[in-house]
Amino acid sequence: MLNEPTTEKLRALRLDGLLAAWAQQQKDPNVSALGFDERLGMLIDAEWIGRENKRISRSLKEAKLRITDACIEGIEYPAKRELDKAVIRQLQTCRWVEEHQSVLITGATGTGKSYIACALANQACRKGFRAIYRRAPRLFDELKIARADGTYRAVLSRLARVDVLVLDDFGVAAIADQNRNDLLEVLEDRYGLRSTIVTSQLPTSSWHDYLIDPTLADAICDRLVNNAHRIALKGPSRRRPETNHQEP
Repeated sequence: MLNEPTTEKLRALRLDGLLAAWAQQQKDPNVSALGFDERLGMLIDAEWIGRENKRISRSLKEAKLRITDACIEGIEYPAKRELDKAVIRQLQTCRWVEEHQSVLITGATGTGKSYIACALANQACRKGFRAIYRRAPRLFDELKIARADGTYRAVLSRLARVDVLVLDDFGVAAIADQNRNDLLEVLEDRYGLRSTIVTSQLPTSSWHDYLIDPTLADAICDRLVNNAHRIALKGPSRRRPETNHQEP
């Protein structure tokens, strides 16, 4: 067994995973047959895995994803959905995050837009990126409050720093003049520097008309649509009537 001074030093160094793995090794008689290098590798792996799990948990807690259990592995590909598995496999690598590209997910209500958006954000967190989820109406409310209490620039700065911003339910309600201005500010800070996921019931071809103001619509659509991956979901609603639970 480890002596007490060594145990205390490991705790002081916050090597809890390594300490727990060492204690487990002492209980396994088969481990004694392994060489020093192999046992040391097992201990280091345990510490690394423990830290990775904690990091992912922190990232997901910060992201506040609407569907907390959404994951790439849970996405389904029925024929009526017309969802290309190759596209998801490509996005799964998170190269689109590294290259500061966006993902636009459109489709009728209940087709699983939010699930896929949250699954992609979850995958980004696993890969070491930071993500934040916001429904578009609530983001606009948040920015309105921030403008009133003097924290507007701070909120914009926080949104600008995050690697992946999920903007869910874009276009579900009429957009006010101030909302358009705020959206442009958010996208201007992120364009070419960070990645954004947008979900909408409106097809991308209707976004310009939805935004009404031609000048702002041009600027917003330019930053959203250019250099973006597009997923257009088809088929019937995937929500179960008895629970209102949305399947992937």
